[in-house]
Amino acid sequence: MLKPKKKIAIIGGSYLQLPAVLKAKELGYEVHCFSWRDGAVCAEQADFFYPISIIEKESILRECERIGIDGITTIASDVAVLTVNYVASHMGLISNPDEYSEVTTNKYLMRKCFTENDVPSPRYTIADQSGSYNITSFKFPLIVKPTDRSGSRGVEKVLDPLQLDTAIDRAQKEAFSKAAIIEEFVTGREISVEAISYQGRHTILQITDKVTTGSPYFVELEHHQPSTLPGQIQSEVKAIVLKALDALHIQYGASHSELKITEDGDIRVIEIGARMGGDFIGSTLVRLSTGYDFLEGVIKVAMGEFQEPVISQRHCSGVFFLSKETEYVLKYIEHSSNYPEIVEAQITNPVLRNIECSGDRSGYFIYQADKRFRVTEDI
Repeated sequence: MLKPKKKIAIIGGSYLQLPAVLKAKELGYEVHCFSWRDGAVCAEQADFFYPISIIEKESILRECERIGIDGITTIASDVAVLTVNYVASHMGLISNPDEYSEVTTNKYLMRKCFTENDVPSPRYTIADQSGSYNITSFKFPLIVKPTDRSGSRGVEKVLDPLQLDTAIDRAQKEAFSKAAIIEEFVTGREISVEAISYQGRHTILQITDKVTTGSPYFVELEHHQPSTLPGQIQSEVKAIVLKALDALHIQYGASHSELKITEDGDIRVIEIGARMGGDFIGSTLVRLSTGYDFLEGVIKVAMGEFQEPVISQRHCSGVFFLSKETEYVLKYIEHSSNYPEIVEAQITNPVLRNIECSGDRSGYFIYQADKRFRVTEDI
């Protein structure tokens, strides 16, 4: 008699969650996916699909109880993290504590937590739903962001007071909470730290170098692993991230920590997601650069079958995104077969747009090589 498959719920059905659905099926689990129908590419891949919005926590909990799931996860959505922790806490499954869900998904509450635990981060304040705020003694430029939205939506650099109210209004419209966070702008190099946790023990897997559009929207155009930061700075970064993960009570699963390193070597934590980094960082680049299957690890955490990560190889990996600003990337995508380093390339939109958020990007290519891949405007 065949042993019944264990059941896993994956919250979110967009292309961001597709790697998790496919990996869970590859590992032999029965996959139950929850998402609204629009854009749910996972609907065709999951064993069972439920057209329920990921914010409908009670409805998803009732279905998961009826199904009798053995684990629940998400990989690239802050909003979905709230539902994962809620359902898991009610069903006695593995997840981060539900009482700390908001502090890992709300940038303002996260900054308060960093302040209380001496984790270095930029100076900040909040613009609440009524639009009131206090920036007395703040120095321009400032960064304005929605308190609870990822993917660069609503993020803007503000150079002077005349721009501020417009930027706040833009960020509040993108925020689920209708609130915005205002930060003093930190100049410097952008990185992220990819880690996995189990029973409160954290393993740092990789440090990622980031390239963005810069002012005013800071949309990410490239990611590269491993980082080329000096070893001493990397050690300091890791120590700060471990302290921050403990402060946020992240005990299980993936985390994606975003930091800036100033020209003076000061390290500032910008924000931390209790989930994988998007843009293929977690789902693809970590595996290509380290040999460790991060996706499998996250799923195994949720199912209580986690094993200590083993770094089996050391390569360079990365992704380049296509937009109007990076039109030269199109040639690499179209001629990807000429480059053995390119492992995946795709045009997602034939129209190249000027980029204000990550949703404006029109394609990408991913590489794995012995050294960092360089692009030129002519090939």
